[in-house]
Amino acid sequence: MTKGPRDKRMSIDDVVGELQDGMTIGIGGWGPRRKPMALVRAILRSELKDLTIVSWGGADVGLLARAGKIRKLVYAFVSLDSVPLEPSFQKARQEGTIPELVELDEGMFQTGLRAAAQRLPFLPMRAGLGSDVLVNQPWIKTVTSPYAGPDGQSGEELVAVPALHLDVALVHLNRADQHGNATYLGPDPYFDDLFAMAADRCYLSVEQVVDTAGLTVDTPVQRLLLSRMMVSGVVETPNGAHFTTCTPDYERDERFQRTYAAAASGSDDDWAAFRARFLEGDEAAYQAAVRSFAEEAK
Repeated sequence: MTKGPRDKRMSIDDVVGELQDGMTIGIGGWGPRRKPMALVRAILRSELKDLTIVSWGGADVGLLARAGKIRKLVYAFVSLDSVPLEPSFQKARQEGTIPELVELDEGMFQTGLRAAAQRLPFLPMRAGLGSDVLVNQPWIKTVTSPYAGPDGQSGEELVAVPALHLDVALVHLNRADQHGNATYLGPDPYFDDLFAMAADRCYLSVEQVVDTAGLTVDTPVQRLLLSRMMVSGVVETPNGAHFTTCTPDYERDERFQRTYAAAASGSDDDWAAFRARFLEGDEAAYQAAVRSFAEEAK
């Protein structure tokens, strides 16, 4: 009897149970856009420590840095857009609480993921030449091209961007089936496929798990970003990207983000009050607190 594709549905706690201290974890999304925040909040509640986090960062990086979970951070930026510098990350930088920092040009960051996705040790590119990226990261090497360029000259110097290999990738999309095929419905894939391919294992959270045929009912097949071959586990987490965007299901919760930013940049008591209200319970408690917070504005 032929078996069909594996059912990869998991709980949030199941995913965190697969993680270990010291892992390199890539977090998909882009700044305050479609971050797997339910999984990030679960890491906050866990005992995990000494993590290497690889991210186009937003509140994911800020929260994990503030909780002392990050030993090494590889990033191109950490921003909330309408709050230009993520305040918990700013605090961590000012106080020096992240032991190791690797800041890359955005193009270099993408190229590092591409190298890992292709299982290459590095890929060459021009971005970074003549910049302080190489000054501040002197371990990043350059290579000399063995081929002649259009001008007939050989020996062009290029940056050898090292592969950003990940133990685990965490990403959030709009829809998936139980096997791990997944689609995005918003305007941008945010390189989540590169995170998945750069990782040994990828855990996917989604707004809704649907039948495989339902993935392309209201969206083109070209928006199928992840195939089941890339995905180790699927978690259905409605509103799981909050307070970041998950267009078209919902946009960024600007009121909540302002409250977070004010608490994160405020006093220790301000942050303690925010944490007690929103972050000390499980995901169901968080979502209930968010609904209550929204009702206050009505």
